[in-house]
Amino acid sequence: MVKHQPLQQVYEKQLCLSFLTGIYGCRWKRYQRSHDDSSKWECAWFIILCSTFSLLLFWAYFWLEAHNDYNQFNWLLYNRSGEWKDGTVPILATTAVGFSYITFLMILALCHISLGQQLNLYWIHKVGVLAALITTVSGVVSIDDVWGDEWDIILISLQSTGPFLHIGALAAVTVLGWLVAEQVVRAERTSNVLLALYMAPLAISSPCIMDKNSLKSRPDVIGRRGAPMLAPENTLMSFNKALQQGVSSLEADVTVSLDGVPFLMRDRTLKRTTDIAKVFPDRQDEDASLFNWTEIRSLNAGQWFLENDPFWTVGSLTGRDRNRIRNLTVCSLVEMLRLAARANRSALLYLRRPPPEHPHYKTWIMDTLWAVQRSGISQKRVTWTPDTDRGRVRGLQQTSLEKLSVEELRHRGISSLTLRYSQASNKDIQDFLANNMSVTVYPVNEPWLYSVLWCSGVSSVSSDTPQVLRKVPYPIWLMSPDKYCLVWITSDLVSIAIVIGIFIFQNYHVIRWRMSGMQNYNPEQIMLSAVARRPSRDVNIMKEKLIFSDELSLYHENGYANVYTYDGITW
Repeated sequence: MVKHQPLQQVYEKQLCLSFLTGIYGCRWKRYQRSHDDSSKWECAWFIILCSTFSLLLFWAYFWLEAHNDYNQFNWLLYNRSGEWKDGTVPILATTAVGFSYITFLMILALCHISLGQQLNLYWIHKVGVLAALITTVSGVVSIDDVWGDEWDIILISLQSTGPFLHIGALAAVTVLGWLVAEQVVRAERTSNVLLALYMAPLAISSPCIMDKNSLKSRPDVIGRRGAPMLAPENTLMSFNKALQQGVSSLEADVTVSLDGVPFLMRDRTLKRTTDIAKVFPDRQDEDASLFNWTEIRSLNAGQWFLENDPFWTVGSLTGRDRNRIRNLTVCSLVEMLRLAARANRSALLYLRRPPPEHPHYKTWIMDTLWAVQRSGISQKRVTWTPDTDRGRVRGLQQTSLEKLSVEELRHRGISSLTLRYSQASNKDIQDFLANNMSVTVYPVNEPWLYSVLWCSGVSSVSSDTPQVLRKVPYPIWLMSPDKYCLVWITSDLVSIAIVIGIFIFQNYHVIRWRMSGMQNYNPEQIMLSAVARRPSRDVNIMKEKLIFSDELSLYHENGYANVYTYDGITW
């Protein structure tokens, strides 16, 4: 008579594995885990997770680099909604939360793969992944509609971050070598991806990869509407703050009042930057040029800055500065030019023509020129931007806001260009400089962009943050081509060596069997040898399977089977 002993299952506590499978797939108990291959459905969800992570990574990188233009984005939103608010705050908050969540799930998924566990994503996480994917896609579509030209910042930023992103990607591949190494020899597609990554520097082009001796002098900084982070834009205090930061020129937006006085105002209306809602509540949406100078001068032009804090800088201002801001008024063109003349600085003027019903619709150019003459500033220090009536302003410096050919610029008598940073490629800048054309680029608010343009050789930049660029005495990074090539090749070789080393380590026993001749081993020996070399966790799992299968075979041979219960499961 055969005596059957109860089958005893002994489970060792695996807190780390329980945490991984519990958080990712809500599989907290040992028997809920499986080393079987993941189903096609779960593999599809892993692909969706990877796609969401990649899209969020792109989205987060875009907003990180777009910090240069946050003020422009908020201004565009204001023109659409009529209310000033910082639209970047909810976008950055949701991006940070979504990216952190998806990154955490990606780490858990990779840990599952490394431990041989099924990719069984819990349904709540599936909902979260879909929500993050849909939200990000909606954000991309909305930004493309509202702010489509900002995508150029990505290609430009790669000129500064490209070499470092390449090294970071190599580090990530190397860290994930325990996953990648086996795939290198098994999947031709994976090998192609790795090869493309190693050769990526061939596609990286940066003006900062140059010899130090070829670096031109530091570009001049123009105070764009003064120093709008330190005082309300286009006010006398803002221009004073800009001069204190060492700017070479002052940039202002000019329009003409109803009685022919040129004054400084960026917006079409006075609603955003003055207290017109209190003084003239019925005229909030009227064109700013339809007010006479006495009415404009009666408005407060500083209180909005303290209330809205458009750049999050009010908290850093002194009490004295805040008191001055509370009493600011709209600045006239003559006041700004006189300030520039006393400081021996230049002025860059952007003119907006008044509407057709304006009494000075036809004489706005002459009104502006008369203000320039009354200010006492040298005409050579005033840069003129409008293309209309250039023949009347031959004594002023002429600049074009449109990227024209060198021949066309010379034909119009223009010796400089003022372009948005996305319009001026490194090649364009070099061509203009070779033909004695100076180039001014705007808006340049971040040190990385200032460094790239410095290496490109631009003459000057227009900035909302002269106090920040003042602290950039040298490009953030500058590297000779030979040195960059050495860093590139060394990084690739180190990464390849580590990945191959991990592959050899992971497949050491298989390689050893092949070298000693696997044909001399029978299946039982191979299995026992592999078991003997596995970690304790795998040994326990294999013992459980072997014991369980032997017991079942023995029971079925004798026509009966015992019933065992463990942790809610009956065998």
